[in-house]
Amino acid sequence: MSAQELETTARAMVAKGKGILAIDESLPTIKKRFDSISVESTEENRRAYRNLLITNPGGNEYISGMILFDETMRQTTTDGTPFPQALIKQGIMPGIKVDTGAKDMAGHSNEKITEGLDGLRERLAEYKKLGAKFAKWRAVITIGDGIPSTGCIEANAHVLARYAALCQEAGIVPMVEPEVLMDADNTIGRCYEVTLVTLKTVFNELFRQRVAIEHIILKINMVISGKKCKTQAGVQEVADQTVRCLLNTVPAALPGIVFLSGGQSAELATAHLNAMNAKYKNLPWPLSFSYGRALQDPCLKAWAGKKENVSAARAALLHREKCNSLACLGKYTAEIEQAA
Repeated sequence: MSAQELETTARAMVAKGKGILAIDESLPTIKKRFDSISVESTEENRRAYRNLLITNPGGNEYISGMILFDETMRQTTTDGTPFPQALIKQGIMPGIKVDTGAKDMAGHSNEKITEGLDGLRERLAEYKKLGAKFAKWRAVITIGDGIPSTGCIEANAHVLARYAALCQEAGIVPMVEPEVLMDADNTIGRCYEVTLVTLKTVFNELFRQRVAIEHIILKINMVISGKKCKTQAGVQEVADQTVRCLLNTVPAALPGIVFLSGGQSAELATAHLNAMNAKYKNLPWPLSFSYGRALQDPCLKAWAGKKENVSAARAALLHREKCNSLACLGKYTAEIEQAA
């Protein structure tokens, strides 16, 4: 893939009114999701659920790409079409999660380092043949007593940059995801400080590793209060602080930014995205979404592992996709939310 094709793919990922659906849960994570609806996590059940998500009529109006897990990349639809090809037929780009998970970081108590660089060049070549247009690598930055450390942030930034360089070499657009977790009791101010340092470090490393900024997508957390914080910032404050942080760190050459939901409720993740796009009309890059749970949860609950619930589950998914599409345009409203 040429540089022009990489840039075209990256821009298509954040096309106006469109975002990314993340369905790349690892086996332990999808088991937790299925446990919540009392469904056994067998290969066939996982295939049936992902078939529901991937072949949802009308989804291509709001979704530009889907991030798949390795197992899903190799599975087929009910009629035998490989999932990546089923997406491409709908005009949706297949993506692939390529990291092998966040592991305990040696010498850094309560901090994580994401692994998976070994053999990545060869895996990317295979995923490219299977139809992958973009990839994802998630780094985890934890806020806590005395953390994150500089060492943890720098190590994860370096790995993200090396991953991104390998993706571009393979003709695959890298989605670079440094996630500052929202699980602690920190204030929104503390989240701002950590996200600011993390993003500055990541872009410095991308530059050092000669990664073309115009050929990547940034996937990032919103600047938000920790879940356990007694004072929860309001929707507009989250929007304002998030945009302020991005303007202070992200190069204008970047094709686009997509947010992760990070444990927010489906409605709140949409409201935050809408508030940013409603107020800030002339940013250097589009602000979109790459949600997993915030798009899937209502669908998963409606499905409950039963074939007779597929239509209701698909309707629930399509509603969330439409709401977030409108939030990309700053046009989401409470009335639209209730119209399902």
